[in-house]
Amino acid sequence: MSQTERDAAAHAEPPQMEMLGLGGSRGPRTYRRRVWRGLRQQWKLLGVFEIDQKHEFYALTYMMKEGLSAAVQNTIDNPIPNELSDDDYKLEVTQIHKDFRMETFAGPVFASLRRSLGMGEREYQRSLSAEGYYLQFISNSKSKADFFLTNDKRFFLKTQNRREIRFLLSNLKNYMAHLEKYPHSLLVKFLGVHRIKIPNQRKKYFIVMQSVFYPDERIVARYDIKGCEVSRWTNPAPEGSQVIVVLKDLNFEGQYITLGQQRPWLLSQVRIDTAFLRALNVLDYSLLLAHQPLHQDEQHNSLSFATLIMRTKKSVNASPAPGVPGAVPEEDPTHLAKEAHNGTLRQQVVEVTGGGGVESVDRGEPLESSELREFQAQNRRLLPNFKNPLHVIDGPEQRYFVGIIDIFTVYGLKKRLEHLWKRLWHRGQTFSTVSPPLYCQRLCQWVEDHTK
Repeated sequence: MSQTERDAAAHAEPPQMEMLGLGGSRGPRTYRRRVWRGLRQQWKLLGVFEIDQKHEFYALTYMMKEGLSAAVQNTIDNPIPNELSDDDYKLEVTQIHKDFRMETFAGPVFASLRRSLGMGEREYQRSLSAEGYYLQFISNSKSKADFFLTNDKRFFLKTQNRREIRFLLSNLKNYMAHLEKYPHSLLVKFLGVHRIKIPNQRKKYFIVMQSVFYPDERIVARYDIKGCEVSRWTNPAPEGSQVIVVLKDLNFEGQYITLGQQRPWLLSQVRIDTAFLRALNVLDYSLLLAHQPLHQDEQHNSLSFATLIMRTKKSVNASPAPGVPGAVPEEDPTHLAKEAHNGTLRQQVVEVTGGGGVESVDRGEPLESSELREFQAQNRRLLPNFKNPLHVIDGPEQRYFVGIIDIFTVYGLKKRLEHLWKRLWHRGQTFSTVSPPLYCQRLCQWVEDHTK
């Protein structure tokens, strides 16, 4: 936004001022501004901007916040069934607010997904409708989408066009089936699809996603990887700067994702997830990657069979500890060690049931090596006791945040023509617009080449 536009916005009262109750007494507004002033200055240094009353997106994000709070309340008041029906996937619920209407698509389906992630509805509602302002994330993506973060930075809200939303909803059953089969898939977790209707304005579609980079307090570097070289360099932030810059493929050259025993799992899961996207005939998706150093007491954790049992139970537990999604109370490793004997894993470990619940199984006999391989193939991987375990992998010295995003680009006529043009323009170079099978193969190869 230009300086002229910023000055104009600074003197224009947002349309929701009356709704906020901030148009009269200056007391509450002055207090809130004083409380958040320090955080606002810090966010601006980091390339994340607080969307206060002077911001161009304030009216939109306020409507998002109010609409989402009401939509989640509807789920709280009308609990979802244990089994989803075809009607749940087609359901559209419209809620009328003072200055807008909000439509929620396939609400029970996304509520079911949130439940499978160990996320309570009230907890989700609190993050989406907390008192603090939403944040604007300035992305270097070529997409025309707008990116917003909840105040706690746990959830992303991203505007999408109608075609992208229709694609997601038409493939929602496949997406849910994939996550059910591979509960620790690297695919970004979509938590809601909505549309805002404002009188005399265009409809605004947006999605809510789990942030891959959460919590981000100690993240050292962030990358957006596509497995090619054309337009895949970003100028890093100046040394000593706190500005958030998402780097790209060429910035990562000469580095490695060091995972040790976790490497085979990552390679396998990337192959599984990209094969799923290839079947959807999509391309141009990205592998998000970030890392931070492990604390001393987090390093060199033993991966004994006792640890395997303990952490596997954490990874599939359906009743997380309050306030920490996906975490369960620590268990006594001495007791757990009794369940592991002579290099075999007894079937005392919990298993996920078809309805998303958990039941304990003890057949009194050890698992054979083939059954262990099947156990691992079902993707119940080792997880740290962490707030966002689905996108976190601990190596010997670094914690990595990994997720696959932007899965809406179909390889249709437009992309085929773009591919032909780029073949002529970027002769001898690799670029992102290629067929889905090649895109899938190339990204898998990048991960294999850059991990150890």
